[in-house]
Amino acid sequence: MISAQTTDFIQKASSFVREADGRISEQTRILTEWDGHVAKFRLVNEGLTPVSVKEMVLFKGGWPYTGDTKFYGEGYSMLSQYGGTIAQPGLIGKFDDRKHYKLPATEGFFTAYNFVLLSPSASSHVLMGFTSCSCYTGEIRLADGHFEVVLDGEQLIIEPGQSWELESFAIFEGTDRETLLEQFGRELEANHPRLETPGAPNGWCSWYCFGPQVTEQNIFDNLQAISEQAPQLKYIQIDDGYQAYMGDWLVPGKSFSDMEKLCKQIKDEGFEPAIWVAPFIAQQESALFQKHPDWFIQDEDGQPLASNKISFGGWRHGPWYMLDGTHPEAREYLRHVFRTMREEWGCHYFKLDANMWGALPGGRRYIPEATKVEAYRMGMEAVLEGAGHDSFLLGCNAPMWPSLGTVHGMRVTGDIARKWPVFALLAAEGFSRNWQHNRLWVNDPDCLVLENRNIKLVDPDGTVRHGLSTITPDEFSFHAAYIIASGGMVLSGDDMSTMSASNMDIVKKALTTRNIAARFDDDSFRIGRVYEPDRQLLCLFNWSETATTLTIRLDQAGRLEDFWTGEELGLHRDQLTLTDMPGHSGRVLVFYPSKASV
Repeated sequence: MISAQTTDFIQKASSFVREADGRISEQTRILTEWDGHVAKFRLVNEGLTPVSVKEMVLFKGGWPYTGDTKFYGEGYSMLSQYGGTIAQPGLIGKFDDRKHYKLPATEGFFTAYNFVLLSPSASSHVLMGFTSCSCYTGEIRLADGHFEVVLDGEQLIIEPGQSWELESFAIFEGTDRETLLEQFGRELEANHPRLETPGAPNGWCSWYCFGPQVTEQNIFDNLQAISEQAPQLKYIQIDDGYQAYMGDWLVPGKSFSDMEKLCKQIKDEGFEPAIWVAPFIAQQESALFQKHPDWFIQDEDGQPLASNKISFGGWRHGPWYMLDGTHPEAREYLRHVFRTMREEWGCHYFKLDANMWGALPGGRRYIPEATKVEAYRMGMEAVLEGAGHDSFLLGCNAPMWPSLGTVHGMRVTGDIARKWPVFALLAAEGFSRNWQHNRLWVNDPDCLVLENRNIKLVDPDGTVRHGLSTITPDEFSFHAAYIIASGGMVLSGDDMSTMSASNMDIVKKALTTRNIAARFDDDSFRIGRVYEPDRQLLCLFNWSETATTLTIRLDQAGRLEDFWTGEELGLHRDQLTLTDMPGHSGRVLVFYPSKASV
């Protein structure tokens, strides 16, 4: 049993099962066993009749945290993150689990998923969260003075005498948030070992310069430019737009002729083809859906269930239909798609998108007793089997904890756009998940974009016009520093065939780090430190609109230089003070301790 004084509320909490009709079950019992900071649970039906389980309440009770307590909370979806205070919770990103994905909410509480980090003060933190996600979805419900920790039972039936092994849970407290996150990460990694990967892939992505209108010629033009100017960008990622229809991933659309030939040409040039696939969705016009409607999640009438009936319908060509990960023929189709791309096309890197649609609640599956987490993990197992263990799978728009151990990399932010609010938003999202990098998976901070380009502008009166994006050099410096501080993948998102020489140099310089995520001094995310073996990178951010003075503590005396230009900044002891750091700007400095300076 845990013994920390400030977390004794967890010991005093009650546990029980809510049945499908909302009543508290009198014949089921949750057995709890503590081992240090970690608890394991088992649900037992001790009665004589089956019980339909709505949810398993592992802990319910009072706690000392009032409405003004700061917190960070994970979402069920990769695109959902929460912060603020218990009384005034807010969305960090753009997409709310409840409003966007239409996941159910519990009245009287704010619901986070997977884990929360509570911060009653700047030097006092409590982290509580689920350290496994093999079968059930974990919720942590916050309120002023009381809380619930719950696993979703999804109205599944537990028979008399039957017992279910549940997800494990941990609680940590301390003065340093980064240390707590590292402790929590070790527990997660023990239950869901990280898939082996040689490192963070680097490359180029077609989406942010060509979108779904990408053509074969666009790929060739950028391949040539990269070959001549930035051969360090190993992967050429062909994003959404190459396929005939969503779901028909092996059939090229009108702007592509032969995907196998294209991928082999990329390899012949000394690079690696990378391909975008959304394995769990199909549009109505696709051959997959037309020929095999029974492979999809069904509605109450036994017909394929459109995703807009239960959630967001999809960002184009919707509403989508959701491939059933429990259906054996659907899983074989997934194996076939990825095996073909690997063995015939030569692809060993797959960006998996819209994975959320494989893990949404609702509808009927081929295996009715499977939870949404189990169904998703069954589908992902088929993807892994087809892609082979020598491939790299990147999760995107995915359920976070259900993806543990199923992907090599994970997008940890929403989509980049050439706008300052989006630069700042992605940094807030990504830095909150820096601790996951190289522990749960390789973090993908999304693409590095450095070039202003034509965008659609909407005037206050609603008039639509086109013009150049208005990102300033300082704002681009913030964005580039964010990519370095993330420690994750570096994918250029600009048209390399027209990129300026100076921006090409920035791309190449960004590829020279050791892919280590920054540890931040506090949750203001102004000062981040990347500890490399022979040097330290200081990643500095001014989020405000106006210039500021930033004082950085130095671990010891040493020499500083600018990361991007190599400009010498002299010897410094104890601290560095940057005056008049421009608003909306970022800097990366290289610090060489005295023993390594020359």
